[in-house]
Amino acid sequence: MIDTASLADMMHCRDVMSWSDLLFKLARGQGFDRVLYGVVNSRHTRFDSAFLRSNYSSEWRERYDRKGFAHVDPTVGHCMTSSLPIVWEPATFSEPAQRAMYDEASEFGIRSGVTLPVHGPQGEFGVLSFASDAEPDDAFRKSVAEVLPGLSLIRDYAFASSAKFRVQDTRQESSVPRLTRRELEVLQWVAAGKSSWEIARITSCSEATVNFHLANVRQKFGVNTRQQAVVKAIALGLISPEDPHR
Repeated sequence: MIDTASLADMMHCRDVMSWSDLLFKLARGQGFDRVLYGVVNSRHTRFDSAFLRSNYSSEWRERYDRKGFAHVDPTVGHCMTSSLPIVWEPATFSEPAQRAMYDEASEFGIRSGVTLPVHGPQGEFGVLSFASDAEPDDAFRKSVAEVLPGLSLIRDYAFASSAKFRVQDTRQESSVPRLTRRELEVLQWVAAGKSSWEIARITSCSEATVNFHLANVRQKFGVNTRQQAVVKAIALGLISPEDPHR
């Protein structure tokens, strides 16, 4: 059963600490001892400015950020393109880099879980992840199916009640967006006229990973298409209009 009193209390919290404690309490009530909630006010906002609260290990959070795991994390890629929750287990992390990330996460008690996308009416974007050290077996999948309606309710209350804590920043960023080495490489191949399938073969990664990098680039540039991203990147001097084969 969901703790409806705690849900209501989230709406009246005056400080982030009390709000976070209620979120963690609600997660424990659904069988998850670890939770991460992160939201940006726009898909065009850089993720490092997100409103983020978590009781994950601080060492794991530092390692996740330092190694850039967000760029290979399949749950993040899923949430960018879907409104449906994703239940994750070892098979979710199918690529070598994803598997390495999962193995490291397991060392910190993050072995199984479910991530719910956050898509707000004003373009807000984020994730709410519930995790535990439970074995990702049939019993776990059954338990998730039973509590999923409650987790969705927590997600909705968390989003609504966190609005007053999220930093409202309407200033336009005038600095040049920072692209990772892989994002620049993928974008350069797009400029050369290559498709996602061709880029995947050239860079020895999956087509899904290529599309994930391109989605990140579009988000950073605030554009809707890869060609618009290429034009902007060339204008900023980030990539060359020349074919890299030449």
